[in-house]
Amino acid sequence: MPARPLTVLGGHPSGPAATIRKDNWWVSPVVTLTVLTVFSIYVTWAAFQGENYYANPYLSPLYSPVLYTDPSVPGAAPLAHAWLGAWPAWWPSFLPASPALLILFFPGVFRFTCYYYRKAYYRAFTGSPPACAVNPVTTRKYRGETAWLIFQNLHRYALYFAVAYIFILYYDAFISLFRNGEFGIGVGSVVLFLNATFLAGYTFGCHALRHLVGGGMDCLSCGEQTVRYGAWKRVSWLNARHPNFAWISLCWVGFTDVYVRLVSMGVITDLNTWTN
Repeated sequence: MPARPLTVLGGHPSGPAATIRKDNWWVSPVVTLTVLTVFSIYVTWAAFQGENYYANPYLSPLYSPVLYTDPSVPGAAPLAHAWLGAWPAWWPSFLPASPALLILFFPGVFRFTCYYYRKAYYRAFTGSPPACAVNPVTTRKYRGETAWLIFQNLHRYALYFAVAYIFILYYDAFISLFRNGEFGIGVGSVVLFLNATFLAGYTFGCHALRHLVGGGMDCLSCGEQTVRYGAWKRVSWLNARHPNFAWISLCWVGFTDVYVRLVSMGVITDLNTWTN
């Protein structure tokens, strides 16, 4: 049966996902939908495992910082690694003793409310619209952030937690250079340092941080504001590459957890310089 021709109103086609674009505009939303779905499923699964997230001296970023730990769990962080000590007795018995369940909310909120990710997943998951110059896939009125998504305004506050996480992850990478008191370096150390660096590029290129650094000023390059202007230019350089850091940091966080998990389980061997 031949395809129904598009109805053109005022020079523009009408109908779900109708467009006059000739390029493969659908590739970006499909890739976004696939990557975010796979990442979300994996991170949820990993968080509920509660084990094999530590391989001396490597700690998965999905579990950092470790607030409590149960050393009896296979592949769990040692007690000395926990900020608050042994696993608490008040923890619900129907949930695994997983440090990730205590901390993933904060980086999760930062990413979910990110200005760039909003555009990406609105297009991919709601198709409203799926791409520029492409009609929405549904006729349902879009209410967006005036309805239940009003909590997106939390982004500017989640930023403060995200900045703190960068220092924590660099600390994890630094202590990964020492195993049983001996200085050295392994593939896992490189993976952890790259993870912190990619996340720093993403976080310090945040639109909210750019506004925090340079907002509210009539002339950033004038007189005493030159230091602030210099900081704003550097944040702006990262901001222009925000989508790139958003995706590489997302994928690298998942890869880092997989790497630490496989080393912890003994599936792969970490190449390193330590002798003990």
